[in-house]
Amino acid sequence: MDSLITAAAAALAAGDPLGALNRVALRDDPPALALRGIAMAQLGDFPRSRTLLRRAARAFGAHEPAERARCRVAEAEVALASRELNWPTEPLQRAAQELLAHGDAGNAAHARYLLIRRALLIGQLDEASELLAELEPGSLPAPLRAVHWLIVSGIAVRRLHAGEARSALHRASEAAGAAGIPALRAEVEQATRILDAPAARLISRQTEHLLSLDEVENLLGSAALVVDACRNRIGSLALASRPVLFALARELAEAWPADVARNELIGRVFRTRHPDETHRARLRVEIGRLRRLLQPLAGIESTPRGYLLVASNPLVLAPPREDANAEVLALLSDGQAWSSSALALALDSSQRSVQRALEALASAGRVQALGQGRARRWVLPPAPGFATTLLLPGPFGA
Repeated sequence: MDSLITAAAAALAAGDPLGALNRVALRDDPPALALRGIAMAQLGDFPRSRTLLRRAARAFGAHEPAERARCRVAEAEVALASRELNWPTEPLQRAAQELLAHGDAGNAAHARYLLIRRALLIGQLDEASELLAELEPGSLPAPLRAVHWLIVSGIAVRRLHAGEARSALHRASEAAGAAGIPALRAEVEQATRILDAPAARLISRQTEHLLSLDEVENLLGSAALVVDACRNRIGSLALASRPVLFALARELAEAWPADVARNELIGRVFRTRHPDETHRARLRVEIGRLRRLLQPLAGIESTPRGYLLVASNPLVLAPPREDANAEVLALLSDGQAWSSSALALALDSSQRSVQRALEALASAGRVQALGQGRARRWVLPPAPGFATTLLLPGPFGA
């Protein structure tokens, strides 16, 4: 490897893509193509980066398997950065094995971290945790150590373990400082700001205030009856698949200790302005179902005007801001450009449903489309001062 290639690689490792391009921009040999592709990725030109990396992989040929494997790893990282998450994982797994067989433990670990980050983005926390447990960060270079602890923090946040997330971010900050890469330090700082921001609203006795993630963790670990509108749960009872029952429970909990009139429940939950006898009959059926589900936790009594939740100071945990498309906004708030297919994969939803949500948000000026056709991506700036971590894919979404 000549001196210009070595210098360009060092510049990329230090987060200086322009310095790398100054050395190899006019060269078309395979190592230069690969380095140019990585530099374009660091500059945000993902389509050009992907083209250069594929050219480099073809140019290396079958007699240079390790070099081709590195190109595949770099291309997978470009796909992850551009939020194209529906790629098969087998080629990246094979590339990691190839690199390990050729003594390149650092890039092999990097490939495995890409697999873990993809699993984390689409809410596969158990898989991410299992893969992460196989890696020992102490033997890795500083940039990969920072990535390791950022992933640990991301898993902890989605599992509502605020203390563990904060400890992991402290280690990530130390590793990012040792790496000396500004973009990596900025990523750790952004994660820290999100962790420190309000994560939810607590509604109790018709008053509300904001909670940090630490306070949310303490609340959910207490003996209080929590109607969790962030994950559609009541205590240990998951109601994400039964939205009508959850909506009724939330209305009753927010009104507690008062009751809620029947017509008010019908209008808010069934979304009708003109209730009739069929709506009232349906309300009685749904209240009966909810009463049976809540029996170990609370009761529901009929009153002359409506229904009353019988419980000891029930609490409602709601997102900082209510929005019909809150889950889409939560994913877009990382500042990256997402495709509708990637959003659908992360939310375990149909692509058409996600597209309808994006169209509604775009018409309201809350998201912006970049590109056309299959290359279209969606972005928005992070909402200032509010965390969206409770809406990200996690283990309690079912």
